[in-house]
Order: sequence, then structure tokens, then C-alpha cells
Amino acid sequence: MAKTTIEVLVEGGKASGGPPLGPAIGPLGLNINEVVNTINQKTAEFEGMKIPVKVTVDTDTKEYAISVGSPPTSALIKKELGLEKATGDGTTVGNLTFEQLIKITNMKRGQLIANSKKSAVKEIIGTCASMGINIEGKSADEITEEIDQGKYDDKLSVVSDKS
Repeated sequence: MAKTTIEVLVEGGKASGGPPLGPAIGPLGLNINEVVNTINQKTAEFEGMKIPVKVTVDTDTKEYAISVGSPPTSALIKKELGLEKATGDGTTVGNLTFEQLIKITNMKRGQLIANSKKSAVKEIIGTCASMGINIEGKSADEITEEIDQGKYDDKLSVVSDKS
């Protein structure tokens, strides 16, 4: 059983049979359109962003598996807020809703080191703090304290479990 892994960077939802994907997959005898369609389905939520994708192919059976990475947390935050760039100087440049915070947490959940939903959300809040982003108009410290006090426990139920 021979396996080959192809790693490419594609724009979310817009992979095509052209370079870099097509020339890498074509010689392996796979249906390029089928692979491209699967990648586009798996990356659609990251439209407008470059996404790392791995295609692992069993060259004997022509079976393949696709794994999709995700952009850096800071890129997800900037996209969610429509920001070109953030700041690191303490200036507030944006404000996420709690729902946007949860959306970003769920996109990154499999790559976070946190073992609980609260900790996962707080990991994202830490990135927000370094970028000059508030949540619900509150600083990272304020929102973290409210999370610790249980104020958002009902909203945390939609954070995905670690996978």
C-alpha cells in the first residue's frame, strides 16, 4: 500500500483543477473534479482566505482523504470584522459580538489546546486582546471575568466539543 500526500494552499471554496492542485493530482489517476469539489465543500466557510489542504492518496486503490487546516486565529478575526490589519499598541480597532467569538472558536476548535469550552473561548479572547479587539464592547479582562462568573454559560453550549 503506497501512500502519497500532496500539500497545497488554496483559496477557501475556490480550488480548481489548475495549478497547484491539478498537476499534483492528475498523475495519480484521481478524478480531479471530484477532489476539487470535495475540497471546495470543506473550505467554503473560509472564502477569501488561503487554507492549507492535505490530500493523502493510496496510489494502489486510488482512495483518498482530504484534511483541511484553518487560517491563523488573527486572520479569522480580521475577516469577521472586515479589518485590513489590527494593532498591537493597545488601541481598540474593533469589536466582536459573542456570537462572532463563538463562530471563530468553533472554526479553530480542533487546533486549540483548551480542554473545556470556556478555555477555548478564552484562547480566542487572548488573540483578540493582542490585536486591539473588544468583545461585546468589553476588554479581554472584563469579558474573561464575566465568562469565569458564568454569565455566558448558556451561550457556550454551542461551542463544539474538542475533536
